[in-house]
Amino acid sequence: MKGFKAFFKKEIKELIRTKRLMILLGVFILVGIMNPAIAKLTPLLLEKMSDEFASQGITLNAVKVSAVDSWSQFAKNASTVLIVTLIIFSGIYTSEYSKGTLIPLLTKGLSRSSVVLSKLAVMLLTWSIGIWLCYGITYFYSDFYWDNSVVKELFFAAFCWWLFGVFMISIIVFFSSFTNSGIQVMLCTGAVYFVISLLGMYSKIKNNLPICLTDSVSLYKGESVPGDYLGAVVITAILSADLIFLSLPITHKRQI
Repeated sequence: MKGFKAFFKKEIKELIRTKRLMILLGVFILVGIMNPAIAKLTPLLLEKMSDEFASQGITLNAVKVSAVDSWSQFAKNASTVLIVTLIIFSGIYTSEYSKGTLIPLLTKGLSRSSVVLSKLAVMLLTWSIGIWLCYGITYFYSDFYWDNSVVKELFFAAFCWWLFGVFMISIIVFFSSFTNSGIQVMLCTGAVYFVISLLGMYSKIKNNLPICLTDSVSLYKGESVPGDYLGAVVITAILSADLIFLSLPITHKRQI
């Protein structure tokens, strides 16, 4: 436990020193502000472009926006902030292996499990703070401009995105246990996302796949209920735990 705490503090300090934490939180805050801003500005932009469209024989009807539009932006942009998070953390393990910085620590008694779990904890903590910060900012401005009560299952939809992010982070942990670079980790992670996205096209299994958790708009509009996502939630949680547990023995066998 001492090894875990010491390495965890070291990772937090490194995250702050390299300004990666500041960059990530800045992205989350920016996106949180942009979600309602885009929804608010859309009618104004279309109004200014109406004359140009009219000259081409296209008539634009008045566009009414609500909190649903703001939260739809949240669902779209959540994937962007997740990608940024994964890119920044893609080399969090492999850089230690390539630089050999772990060797002195391991010879002093630090266990490899402590290394894996402390880095995992830092990633999960950063992702959790970021996504809920983005959620909070979007919630405040959406309620200020419109009325959040017209949107269904806001918290559960955000929880689904948080859990999907945990799943993607667990994939990074798994591939980092045996690959040699952050690029390889990102390519493998991208390949997994591509595969589950393809499988998600089959309606019979879509509701049990992690990709189902990203379908927030159906929840917002009341077309789906949390019970429809139960299978995906359970399977995603199990897969995430399995990937992390599998990475531990692989990391122990890895030559450094």
